[in-house]
Amino acid sequence: MEEKEYTLVEHLEELRKRLIIISVVFIVTLLIGFIFAPDILQFLKSQDVAKHVDWNVFGYTDGISIYVKCALIVSICITLPIAMHQLWLFTKPGLTDKESSSAATFIPIAFLLFIIGISFSYFILFPLMLTFMSNINESIGATETYGMKQYFTLMFNLLIPVGLVFELPVIILFLTKLGIVTPNRLRKMRKVSYFILIVIGVMISPPDFVSDFLIIIPLLLLFEISIIVSEKTYKKQLKLAQQEGSK
Repeated sequence: MEEKEYTLVEHLEELRKRLIIISVVFIVTLLIGFIFAPDILQFLKSQDVAKHVDWNVFGYTDGISIYVKCALIVSICITLPIAMHQLWLFTKPGLTDKESSSAATFIPIAFLLFIIGISFSYFILFPLMLTFMSNINESIGATETYGMKQYFTLMFNLLIPVGLVFELPVIILFLTKLGIVTPNRLRKMRKVSYFILIVIGVMISPPDFVSDFLIIIPLLLLFEISIIVSEKTYKKQLKLAQQEGSK
C-alpha cells in the first residue's frame, strides 16, 4: 500500500514538473510575442488582404487587446510542440520502446498539421470570408468603416480554432493505436461525427452561410482522412499481432 502511495506521489510530482515547464515556456514566449507583436502586425498589415482596411481604433483598449492576441498566437505556436514533448516525456516511462518511438512521431506531425490549419485559415478561408462579407455590404449600399480591432479579432478567432481542428487525424491515429477506436467504429459514428463537426464549424466561423460552408467542408474531409489513417494503422497493428502470435 505504501509503495502505491509513493508511486502516485512520484507521478504527481512528475506531472507538476512538466506543467511548470510548459507554464514557464508559455509565459516566456508570451513576452517574446509582445516584443515582436509590432513587427508581426506590420507584416500582416502589408498583406493584400489587409490593404483595404483603415487602421482605425474606436476605443483606448483596442491597441493593447490586439497586442495581447498577437502575442498569444506566437506563444501558442511555440508552446504547442514543447507541451506535446513534455506530455510524451510524462507518459514515456509507462510505454514500451515501440510505443514510445511511435508516440514521439506524433509531435512533429501534430505541429505540422496545426501550422497547416493556421495557414489554410489565413491564406484561403479568411480572404474568402472578407470578400464575401464586403460584397454583401456593398450590395446593400453600406459604408464599411472598420477598425483594426474588428479585423484582427475576426482573423484571430478563426486561426487558432481551425489550427486545433486540423489536429483531428493525429488524435484519431493516437486513439487507434491505443485501441480506443477502430475504423468500423468510426464509420458507424459517421452521422453523429458529422453533426458534431458541423456544430463546431458553425461555432468557429462568422455568422454567414458561405463561411460556415468553407469551414465545414474541410472538417468533414479531415474526418474522412482520419478514417483512412485509422484503417491503415489498424491493419498494420493486426498484422504485427499475427506475426507475433505465429512466433
